[in-house]
Amino acid sequence: MPKSEISFEIIETLGVLSTSTKGWTKELNLISWNGREPKYDIREWSSEHDKMGKGVTLSKDELDALKGILEKRE
Repeated sequence: MPKSEISFEIIETLGVLSTSTKGWTKELNLISWNGREPKYDIREWSSEHDKMGKGVTLSKDELDALKGILEKRE
């Protein structure tokens, strides 16, 4: 069975978390996957944003929950 094509549009780049020695950046972006409502996304990207690594996609509520967890650790 062929892989289905995944489309994405980076709506907003919110920040770069790190850069690897190979030039890939781990970023927090607001992305629309397959034309759906944009979600927050953390993953590694090649410099041209044409290749990506595995990542985590979060809704606004999940991002807020993560923020609360991280704030408790400070």
